[in-house]
Amino acid sequence: MTDPLITDGRTARRERNRAAVLDAVLDLFAEGVANPTPDQVAERSGVSLRSVYRYFDDRESLVRSAMEHHFLRIEPLFQIAVGLDGSLDQRINGLVAQRQQLYEAASPVFRAAIARSSSIPVIAERVQNRRALLARQVREIFEPELAELGERAPEIEAAVDVLTEFEAIDHLRNFRGLDDDAIAATLVRSLHALLRPA
Repeated sequence: MTDPLITDGRTARRERNRAAVLDAVLDLFAEGVANPTPDQVAERSGVSLRSVYRYFDDRESLVRSAMEHHFLRIEPLFQIAVGLDGSLDQRINGLVAQRQQLYEAASPVFRAAIARSSSIPVIAERVQNRRALLARQVREIFEPELAELGERAPEIEAAVDVLTEFEAIDHLRNFRGLDDDAIAATLVRSLHALLRPA
């Protein structure tokens, strides 16, 4: 008969090792390694290469599992704290703050997800679902202003969506060299210019 304490200990060790492997993938993403190899992951995690392959069938499942692990961890950041009944200023500031927090938490993984999405359909689907959720938030948060814009509403909605996407914040930080305060100010001014009545 198997000792339950030994079985529980093995299960706990397996879960710790699996989590260490997933965290190693995320650390490598954060360092700019968009496509880490199992050898790199084993070395970083301190888990044997054999064990890495025991936990994950192949490189694709390893990367996919790490991304899922991270997206589950940051899921609350996809929610917006500002109420839809707030003033336009409150809603703009709330959206910009949420997008910047999301960028800080998700940028290495999102960058890797975009790089891998053409070769891993499930990651492409996950990226598209997240984009659709963020676009829907824009539509809901600014519904009163968009309703007043008539025929221009779709183009203004699209512009607001593009300005608050990952790539826009990434561009402002890494190409334009703006710090967080300057990025926030740029986005807030731009959204006010788009959404305030002429």
